[in-house]
Amino acid sequence: MWFLFALLSAVFAALTSILAKVGIEGVNSNLATAIRTVVVVMMAWGMVFLTHAQNGISEISRKSWLFLILSGLATGGSWLCYYRALQLGEASKVVPIDKLSVVITLVLAFLFLHEEFTVKSLIGCVLIGTGSLMMVL
Repeated sequence: MWFLFALLSAVFAALTSILAKVGIEGVNSNLATAIRTVVVVMMAWGMVFLTHAQNGISEISRKSWLFLILSGLATGGSWLCYYRALQLGEASKVVPIDKLSVVITLVLAFLFLHEEFTVKSLIGCVLIGTGSLMMVL
């Protein structure tokens, strides 16, 4: 089931890039990010209430709160930079650079989460990195 959700995530991410590139024309990138964020917040809280998950707030540990907040700050930074890059550059060049996050995530998962880094992972990282850079050069 995780694969289906991951695939849907990729499809929605692709749509995000194309829709954002069209929508950001003539709009300040920070304002566009704020509008997008409001929509995401409404959708996320809508799902929380739809699935009756709101009662779980009191059960969240301090550690989870800290890391969820840090993750939110990282997301905000990513979105602000992404929208500015989309405004300044072509989507077909911005998106491949953005997807270098896959390589960075694999390295960080190895260093900080102690996840396995195999020869297959290394080859994948090299291919993704090389492919991303070739698409923008």
